[in-house]
Amino acid sequence: MTGRLLAHTPRRRHNHRVNYRGRFAPSPTGALHFGSLVAALAGWLDAHAAGGEWLLRIEDLDTPRNRPGAADAIRRTLERLGLAWDGEVHVQSREIGTYRAALDALIAAGHAYPCACTRTEVASASTHVGIEGPVYPGTCRSGLPPGRSVRAWRVRVDDRTIAFDDRIRGRIEQHLERDVGDFVVHRADGIFAYQLAVVVDDAAQCITDVVRGADLLDSTPRQLWLQHLLGLPSPRHAHLPLALNAQRQKLSKQTFARAVDLDHADAAVPWLRQALAFLGQVPPPIDAGRDALLAFAIDHWSIARIPASDSIVDG
Repeated sequence: MTGRLLAHTPRRRHNHRVNYRGRFAPSPTGALHFGSLVAALAGWLDAHAAGGEWLLRIEDLDTPRNRPGAADAIRRTLERLGLAWDGEVHVQSREIGTYRAALDALIAAGHAYPCACTRTEVASASTHVGIEGPVYPGTCRSGLPPGRSVRAWRVRVDDRTIAFDDRIRGRIEQHLERDVGDFVVHRADGIFAYQLAVVVDDAAQCITDVVRGADLLDSTPRQLWLQHLLGLPSPRHAHLPLALNAQRQKLSKQTFARAVDLDHADAAVPWLRQALAFLGQVPPPIDAGRDALLAFAIDHWSIARIPASDSIVDG
């Protein structure tokens, strides 16, 4: 089933080759919080320690959740933290045509099919629960039921185990058919699903390494499957421990995580120190300013020191 389905899809080209290209991909749904800072700092350090590049992507496809001004606020916070990115900012809402081309390629190859089912119908018809709830029972796999119209597009999976070696968590395996089922790549509200967009974006930006939170660990096999179907390269992965609040919820906008507050010149240093400690890194000198702290952190960066378990923080 492997093929170069996107061989004729326009892609952004880079003028030179590097051995490492990473990325930070926040959604503009609010201010940068400590959990996002951990992901940004880890990716930035991993890229710079490898002599590579670190790119910024704004994942703004889920328009109902976007907040005006959030993308600019995230950029300003990264700049004040000293976490400069390479090249232009990649904004998903400008790439709709590329996602459409990928979906069309999947449809043409028979890998994607239209689905008329609502979430309620999936829950009622499903025979078992997977990692994210009821597994789609394949109702529309052979065609839409009479009188029904297309709501979403799904990608077919098969009876195989997808496996990869995570740089922090070791060997990860997932049986797509049992654990996920045929999954949505174009939603009923007309929005391209995260799984498809991130695969297309990573290929367009020539990403070699993905450093991100463990909340996305279960998504990785689906992305590897799409890369297989579309004939795209698969980057290496490192899934970071999550920063949790006192209720053991992931720090996020939804759990009202405190924003990274950089209202004065020296405010970046304590935030960066806290993030480095969370990542298990060698503590920098007490008197180090922001730039000296970051230079020290690059020189002493060790992904092997990052703990695999999540931790509660005052966030």
